[in-house]
Amino acid sequence: MISNESIDHGVPFDWGRVSDEYARYRDIYPARFYQKILDRGLCCDGQHVLDLGTGTGVIPRAMARYGATWVGVDISEQQIAQARRLSEGMGIEYQAMPAEHIDFSDGAFDVITACQCFWYFDHEAIHDILHRILKPNGRILVLYMAWLPFEDPIAEASERLILKYNPNWSGAGERMHPIDIPACYADGFELVHHEEYRLAVPFTRESWNGRVKACRGIGASLPVHEIAAWEQEHKALLGRIAPERLDVLHYAAMAELKRI
Repeated sequence: MISNESIDHGVPFDWGRVSDEYARYRDIYPARFYQKILDRGLCCDGQHVLDLGTGTGVIPRAMARYGATWVGVDISEQQIAQARRLSEGMGIEYQAMPAEHIDFSDGAFDVITACQCFWYFDHEAIHDILHRILKPNGRILVLYMAWLPFEDPIAEASERLILKYNPNWSGAGERMHPIDIPACYADGFELVHHEEYRLAVPFTRESWNGRVKACRGIGASLPVHEIAAWEQEHKALLGRIAPERLDVLHYAAMAELKRI
């Protein structure tokens, strides 16, 4: 369970409540998303990589083929259970723990990744830990992808329905912008690269419904009866406005920090 006054007005949320849907519907990053990482020479070729907030292990599972060794950590035991199930035989290590409690040896990692989760951490608490466990010139790679409600009508309609059921959700109204890096990372790190770009992400009506349900504002926070009511209304909405197969406009962003 996570609660932060700067997120959803402090309403608590728990990704473990939506692990089944997360495993089924949130492995959605297109090939271009991963290619951007490889183009930076990261997460490949024998590097040792730590994935913070790994969830169901989407990033390690997708990138294990490129030759890095991976460790994934997540606060949710349910998410880690799904990650282990989905990663069977891939040689990825997972641990259930908050990012603030990680305790690896000095210089253990070439790269630390954080996808869709960087803003959940207590950066004053983890900044020194991340610096310590990275090798000299090691990298923190912050990754993000979000739908664009002001540019895509289906995303706009789905977002409006989330807010109907959960007006405290603070994830609405996303526009393309660079990832915000907390000021404490000016000590010991240098921002060496950032990039933002649009992506058309393919879905079916079912998978888009599942993707939206598996978000913080619905599945991770609402009572069960409200999730059911939202889902019934959302499926009816998609039946009216969306074709069976659809693309939803997103943007992706990355920020690369070098340990100095």
